[in-house]
Amino acid sequence: MISRSALIVDDERDIRELVALTLGRMGLRVETAGDLAQARAQLQAHDFDFCLTDMRLPDGNGTQLVEHIAARHPNTPVAMMTAYGNIEAAVAALKAGAFDFVTKPVDLAVLRQLVTHALNLGVQRRAAAQSHTPRLIGDSPAMRQLRETAAKVARSQAPVFICGESGTGKELVARLVHAQSGRKDGPFVPVNCGAIPAELMESELFGHRKGSFTGAHADKDGLFQTAQGGTLFLDEIAELPLHMQVKLLRVIQEKAVRPVGAPAEVPVDVRILSATHKDLAKLVEEGRFRHDLFYRINVIALPVPPLRERREDIPAIAEAVLARIAEGQGPRLRLADDAAAALAAHEFPGNVRELENVLERAVALADGTLIGATDLGLPTTGAHSNAVVVPTGRTLPSDTDSPEPDAPLPATAEALARARARAEGALPDALAQIEREALITALDAHRWHRTKTAEALGITFRALRYKLKKYGIE
Repeated sequence: MISRSALIVDDERDIRELVALTLGRMGLRVETAGDLAQARAQLQAHDFDFCLTDMRLPDGNGTQLVEHIAARHPNTPVAMMTAYGNIEAAVAALKAGAFDFVTKPVDLAVLRQLVTHALNLGVQRRAAAQSHTPRLIGDSPAMRQLRETAAKVARSQAPVFICGESGTGKELVARLVHAQSGRKDGPFVPVNCGAIPAELMESELFGHRKGSFTGAHADKDGLFQTAQGGTLFLDEIAELPLHMQVKLLRVIQEKAVRPVGAPAEVPVDVRILSATHKDLAKLVEEGRFRHDLFYRINVIALPVPPLRERREDIPAIAEAVLARIAEGQGPRLRLADDAAAALAAHEFPGNVRELENVLERAVALADGTLIGATDLGLPTTGAHSNAVVVPTGRTLPSDTDSPEPDAPLPATAEALARARARAEGALPDALAQIEREALITALDAHRWHRTKTAEALGITFRALRYKLKKYGIE
């Protein structure tokens, strides 16, 4: 059996011996170095499965060693030891390519956990390459770059910030990063921060203890505990209230959560991935998002390109969507030439999610096995000049004031034609049906986020709430 090895780099002999003893008990062959020069010599003479280095060294700093290992020994995960509370140094190390970091004085339990993840990383990556992983469809330069970057950041434990417009597939990117990481066998827990009521957010994220508030009839683990050993994906992180941003920052820094009503913090081993379609830097300038939290979650930025910037991928995505729709539903439909041309010319403000919605509707409306341009229901030429297009192909006036609660929603010509066909003189009922369909379609497009749905429809939140109650939409 080939033993795995580790390199410990620190100018303090006591720390080297303590860490070497701990890793030796884990079955590792351990070598040590007291400065940067000795570490480079050890790396040249031996192959290591893991490296742990101090930040401050007599002849340089740990970040230089991280960069050296990343350039010349890319398959060796390296972690950094930093002074307690020195988050800036930890972030610098992660940006330089470090796998993770630990603070001094070193918690040996945390160290053993970190080493286990690092040693499993190579095995997990090889297994991920042979197993089913989420696919980012498309061979455009932008998508090839995105896949390469996702594979690189998967090797780290650093927080990743996934940015991009709504509907671009940010959660799919997060799942891909998780599937290629050393945590792939752990849980992947996605949470939409905008979908949790503010008053329940702390309990949902961190858990609570029995009796901590009215209705807390039993202990409950939060989403951080649910993601233990895996990845927590915080989608729409810009929606977090300021008081929760403070608590999240502490959790990330201390790697521990305090459930509501608990007397002490509970350690958690979770990697944080986050995403939003909003401009976080602008929100920081406006004082609506904490600068320190932005700095902490934005260690590695992973931008996802909009569909209009990779139009060459549309045919492949469309084929994949049509194949998925056809599973268990009979013959697979194909795109006619005019339909393919219409998709290629469309701007897709709703990105891949809009493309999926358009094709699902087209499959339902098409006669036979061929989808024509008219089946797609896309806006006609020039429809974008004075309209906001929601991810369903519907167009809404962009320069109107928010209507009163019972003002009717705009409707497409297609929807009006369907209504006329079935109305048979019952115009009020037909118009109500159109409005109800428009509401449900818009809610689906925005994952039932009511604020975003109201904005997309050009109505106030109060008006949306009134209409949901009016039509019995839950």
